[in-house]
Amino acid sequence: MSAVEVLGARLAEAVGAREASFLIADFSGQALVRLGHATDGTTARTQGRETAERVPLAGSPHGRVIATQTVEVERGASETRVFAPVTNRGEAIGVLEVNLLETPDEGTVADIALAAHTLAYVVIANRRFTDLFSWGQRSVPLSLAAEIQHRLLPGSYTCEAGQFTLAAWLEPAGNVGGDTFDFALERDTLHLSMTDAMGHEVEAAVLATVLVGALRNARRAGADLAEQASRANTGLASFADRGGFVTGQLGRVDLRAQTATIVNAGHPPPLRLRDGRVEPLELEADPPFGILGDYDYRVQTLPLEPGDRIVFLTDGMLERNAERVDIPSIIAADRDLHPREAVQHLSHVIIEATNGQLRDDATALCFDWHGGPPHQRTTSSGADS
Repeated sequence: MSAVEVLGARLAEAVGAREASFLIADFSGQALVRLGHATDGTTARTQGRETAERVPLAGSPHGRVIATQTVEVERGASETRVFAPVTNRGEAIGVLEVNLLETPDEGTVADIALAAHTLAYVVIANRRFTDLFSWGQRSVPLSLAAEIQHRLLPGSYTCEAGQFTLAAWLEPAGNVGGDTFDFALERDTLHLSMTDAMGHEVEAAVLATVLVGALRNARRAGADLAEQASRANTGLASFADRGGFVTGQLGRVDLRAQTATIVNAGHPPPLRLRDGRVEPLELEADPPFGILGDYDYRVQTLPLEPGDRIVFLTDGMLERNAERVDIPSIIAADRDLHPREAVQHLSHVIIEATNGQLRDDATALCFDWHGGPPHQRTTSSGADS
């Protein structure tokens, strides 16, 4: 936290601000948490001298900045507040809030936006060494199963690149259901996966841990998609001798050839939005991982065209108490939203439809394919629109 505070103090001095504070996105996706130090009479959540004040996103300038990824200036009678997105490659980490005594000029606003962009790198670099950021993001305590599940997810839930944008969101059930998602970007290849372990709580989390670990081990050893599936399946089958299994989909996108392949291990088919229509992709279903230890998984073609949006789901999105939600219509209506906003909105609709009583984890991964030859992504601040 000290590095964040130093940057805030230097920024406040440079632009003549009364105060500069950092608000980090919490795990609910519905609020930011203002991190700071305890003072007498604080109403914020505390841990030692650290404070975490929850700021809801709905109807707030913070929420608009997170959604639009643009700087917002709010002029008051005695001060002006500037809100800037703290974002890296589409990952909405939080918001930098700067309180000024005078109305800022364009140069000052630009300096604050640049400082917010720099702050994203500071947070990413420093959160490896402390639990304070993670503590601040926890609006509610995590169970042991949820702790294990959370550590299986990638460090960022969003990734923007020249040819694609992807984002995922996991909404845990009351009894954690073993969902995970993952992605990794190489020079010319994007790997992505979504998995759903049978059972609930620690048992499901352990099955998910074995499978995700096996997939990452094979991927990092340079195995192709078929070999990744085979190694993960063999490893899980050897471990889960009591009949445990995991459904899942593994995808591989060749960015240079602009082609994609997929392995489908007993998982609900993805939905594709193309030319305004949402349809399930026709994929052959192989057995879930862990059932047949010597099974040869089929690598199937995942057809891509520029402008496609593909949404991967776990069955928690399709459970009976959420079946009245017309997911294809929501995907079509949200076609102009950034994938990060699209998956969170879909999750919120599912939560509302089930009155917050999810029977299973509900997870979605949204993959937008922009296409074209490999090229660099450029943005002045925040995320691409």
